[in-house]
Amino acid sequence: MAEQDRWEKGLAKFKEVYCGDVVALPRGSSDFFDLMIENLFGEVWTREALDQRDRRMLMLGAIAAMGESMTFGIQIKAALKNQELTPDQAREILVHMSQYVGYPRVAPLVGVVEQKIAEVAQAAEKSRNETDS
Repeated sequence: MAEQDRWEKGLAKFKEVYCGDVVALPRGSSDFFDLMIENLFGEVWTREALDQRDRRMLMLGAIAAMGESMTFGIQIKAALKNQELTPDQAREILVHMSQYVGYPRVAPLVGVVEQKIAEVAQAAEKSRNETDS
């Protein structure tokens, strides 16, 4: 696949994965971002063996294990917005992960998940109200 095609395919997948909550940098403005778009999103995220929800679940587990609250919040919010997870499923991930990565790693994520559930619910309510008016 040509580099331009990988970039465009990767950028489309990036926007889908993050639901517009993470800003995409212009092509050529950052070598790191360009490589991420072309390789991670243009190649890895677009492979067919796993769907987007499967990939997100794997990533959530890895991020929880690392204790990355900010990144976990971005991913859980995107999963909720994309309807890959329900609020109850997002909470259940924490219960399950606590047994594998430990309570100290998961405890800070409880507040993050509840905050993101509330943000998505508020945005959905606002959207419904705007549609109704």
